[in-house]
Amino acid sequence: MSKQPSMRTPLSRVRYLGSAKSGTDHFWKQRVSSVALVPLTIVVIFIVIGIMGRNHAAATQILGSPFVAITLIMFVITSAYHMWLGMQVIIEDYVHSDLKLTLIMINTFFCFAVGLSSVYALVKLSFGV
Repeated sequence: MSKQPSMRTPLSRVRYLGSAKSGTDHFWKQRVSSVALVPLTIVVIFIVIGIMGRNHAAATQILGSPFVAITLIMFVITSAYHMWLGMQVIIEDYVHSDLKLTLIMINTFFCFAVGLSSVYALVKLSFGV
């Protein structure tokens, strides 16, 4: 019986490097967040259409509804999370320099800042402050 040659490189066999085992988890998180965004986006479009053309008082009254406020906050959090996952994949796949870690950190801080400031604005508007 002859032994079939390995598809792994010699360096990989020495270091015993296999799959990172995180790609599938990351893939599913992106898919679940995108599926969650479909109904949320549809509801947000109807909310935005309902607010269009109204003055500040009417918009505040619409945003003061618990259903509307919670839906918009869920949309913002899910969108920021989905954006963070997507940009992280793009950076990991296409940046091949020493900047990779820095860009991943900037991506994390940016997505967190966008999500937090958006939630803050929605809470402030929904409470009419």
